[in-house]
Amino acid sequence: MKFLSSLAIAGLASTVFAKEHYYHWNVTYVSGNPDGLLEVDDIVGCNGEYPWPEIRVEKGDRVVVEVYNGLDNANTSVHFHGLFQHGTNQYDGVPGLTQCQIVPGQTLIYNFTVPDQVGTYWYHSHSNGQYMDGMRGAFIIEDPDDPYKANYTQEKTIALAEWYHDNIFTLTESFLDLYNPTGAEPIPQNLLMNHFMNATIEVEPDTDYLFRIINMGGFVSQYFWIEDHDMTVIAVDGVYVKPNTTDMIYITAAQRYDVLVHTKNQTTKNFAIMQKFDDTMLDVIPDELLLNVTNNLQYNKDADWPEESIVEELDFLDDFWLTPLEDYENYDSYDHQITIDVVMDNLLNGVNYAFFNNITYVAPKVNTLGTVLSANTSELALNSEIYGSNTHAIVLQKDEIVEVVLNNNDTGKHPFHLHGHVFEVYQRGPDYGDEDEPVPYNESAPYTPREKSLFRDTLYVNPQSHFVIRFKADNPGVWFFHCHIDWHLLQGLALTFVEDPVGIREKEADLGETWKETCEACGGYTGNAANNTDFLDLHGENVQPKDLPAGFTARGIVALVFSCVAGVLGCVTIFIYGMADIPNIEERVVKDLNIDERQLLAEFDEDEDEAVSSTGSTDPKFPDTVTHTLEK
Repeated sequence: MKFLSSLAIAGLASTVFAKEHYYHWNVTYVSGNPDGLLEVDDIVGCNGEYPWPEIRVEKGDRVVVEVYNGLDNANTSVHFHGLFQHGTNQYDGVPGLTQCQIVPGQTLIYNFTVPDQVGTYWYHSHSNGQYMDGMRGAFIIEDPDDPYKANYTQEKTIALAEWYHDNIFTLTESFLDLYNPTGAEPIPQNLLMNHFMNATIEVEPDTDYLFRIINMGGFVSQYFWIEDHDMTVIAVDGVYVKPNTTDMIYITAAQRYDVLVHTKNQTTKNFAIMQKFDDTMLDVIPDELLLNVTNNLQYNKDADWPEESIVEELDFLDDFWLTPLEDYENYDSYDHQITIDVVMDNLLNGVNYAFFNNITYVAPKVNTLGTVLSANTSELALNSEIYGSNTHAIVLQKDEIVEVVLNNNDTGKHPFHLHGHVFEVYQRGPDYGDEDEPVPYNESAPYTPREKSLFRDTLYVNPQSHFVIRFKADNPGVWFFHCHIDWHLLQGLALTFVEDPVGIREKEADLGETWKETCEACGGYTGNAANNTDFLDLHGENVQPKDLPAGFTARGIVALVFSCVAGVLGCVTIFIYGMADIPNIEERVVKDLNIDERQLLAEFDEDEDEAVSSTGSTDPKFPDTVTHTLEK
């Protein structure tokens, strides 16, 4: 009885002391120079400022974010990356899945609690690669029961990213283009730390720090190390792990690492914090690109800026071998296996797209959550066809264990993120490079799983390799699974999990007035993927372009395109040359030499008479040609 009373008091205390945090964000363009090399006026800022603010709350708090789109030429949205959004799937922030785009002049209020998560997260726009233009920030959930609380006294947030001088509109136009048939991603100009280049992190000597490291980039993975300092990893993607000490981490787009760092007992020297491009992800490496970027771990503001820290090899921590600190449940078997093959290829318009099982994601006309809620019956909501041909919707039953087998048929790495969950990292294949054929997962091959597997929400797959992840379908909602290289998401490398649609409908989520208003501004939120109320009629839905004729390849398209271009240029050149008024060559020489034309003609006639008399004839085949007999 005392135990029950204690629980009740604890629950009441949690309710009483939970805080509410209100934010009003006006999304506008601002001017800035994040890398110090070029001032631009189209950074996506918040309330007229850049960078965006850090949100810091405690477990159990409520967060209310009012987002007004003050841009005049772009839609927007906000996704709170890594948050489970239990019961508030409508605020997961993905246009086409859980909401409509916030069009210019519209407002959407996100309203949710964080009842069961702690750690390092972040937020970003989920609209057309927009966050690469600056719309991103840290989201920290403080844990009053932090098991490592005694191991640090101060903390710092370190946000990593790449930076482009051109905005996302300009870059996307040339990226998704016939003249880029291989799908080569745009090359960033620089790497940023805490939203600027060559950042300074101030520290005190002989002090224990928690560094929350977030890769907020939209493309490249980064190697991260601190000169002459070790890092002890204690959490990844909001999941506590057993301490693991390393001197280098490899962090992909969207991943987070919490590390403990003990500073030195000195103030005479500053140390380099290094960022390095994973340059294997770049199709070309421009001569001017700085692959290593040096930042300042500052002990003394009067000491010199640190020199670049060079390492002999990139020996980083393999996250696969990290072990959860808490009792996360390993899934010994699965109920539903989903195998997906990653392919990058071209469609009939010549553009390079990304595919899961030959389907490239195309957003529906009605967001998928709206389709679930407006379906006439629960039986209809269980039918994946109503969600569209190109949303790649997969319906999951309540509480089933889902195994996702991902085979990467591409020669590059890909970080994949699952919304609404952390997943068990059951297996990951090695890097097979690009010399041989891809190696898919072989379930029949002998394999001994780890006793306690790592759990996280973003995991990379190696080139031409595979991974296997598992999760429990215990969070009703519509959840995105996609590559977090935003260029690949723009190419369509995504699918949709419709998890327990019956449970979604039974809860009848409070969509909120602003949620409905934003959708009404975009054409509504009821009906199937084609915006038809006859849910099995998909006429008019958004679909991918048609396939190329058999036998076409990216290399063939390149050859065809440039052959056509060369042919057109050749025809134009011939036309221009043929239409030009080209003067008689002899007249031009005469004019250039300023010779009296009549005198020249008279001298020519005399020379001709002498030549004819010396041979006695002219060549009858060429009457205008004078022939000469050479003297012996």
